Amino acid sequence: MNPKATILNADEMRRALTRIAHEILERNRGAQDLALVGIHTRGIPLAARLAAKLHELEGVDVPQGRLDITLYRDDLSEIARQPIIRETQVPFDLNQRRVILVDDVLYTGRTIRAALDALIDLGRPAGIQLAVLVDRGHRELPIRADYVGKNLPTSQGEVVKVKLHETDGSDSVELWNLEDVQ
Repeated sequence: MNPKATILNADEMRRALTRIAHEILERNRGAQDLALVGIHTRGIPLAARLAAKLHELEGVDVPQGRLDITLYRDDLSEIARQPIIRETQVPFDLNQRRVILVDDVLYTGRTIRAALDALIDLGRPAGIQLAVLVDRGHRELPIRADYVGKNLPTSQGEVVKVKLHETDGSDSVELWNLEDVQ
C-alpha cells in the first residue's frame, strides 16, 4: 500500500523545524530559561532537532527531556492490558523555566492534556508552550499549538504518519486512508 500523499519530504520537514526554532526564539526573546520536552515517541527526536537548531542559531544549549504519558492517558484501559511504560527523563529543574512540549501530530488534544498532567507532576514551569510538526485538526479539547510546522486539514477517515530518520530510517509526513493502515 502507498500513502494518499506525501505532505512533507525531508527538506520541507527541515525547513518547518527551522521556522519553528526561529518562532520560538522570537516569542521567547532568545533561548534563556527554555527547556524542550519531547513526548514519546516521535516528539523526542523532534525536540532534539529543535535543540540543535536553537544551539546553531543562539549558541545556547537548551536542556531536553523526554516524557512518557502512558499512565496519564484517559483511555489507558482501552489501549492494552499491559501497557508499555517508557522512561520519563527530565534531568533539570522545571521551576521557572519556559517549557516547550514537542510532539509530531496534534489531533484530538488528548495526548497533550495527558502530557500537561505528567509535566505538572514534575514541577511548576513558568510557562508551557506546544510545538508540533503537524496540526491535523479535529480537536476534542480546547488545546492549540503555539508552533506548527504544517496545518493539514484532514477527514476522520485519514491518518497522518510522521516518519523520522531516528525512528523510521527516513524523514517524511504522509497522509493515508484509515482503511489502508489497519
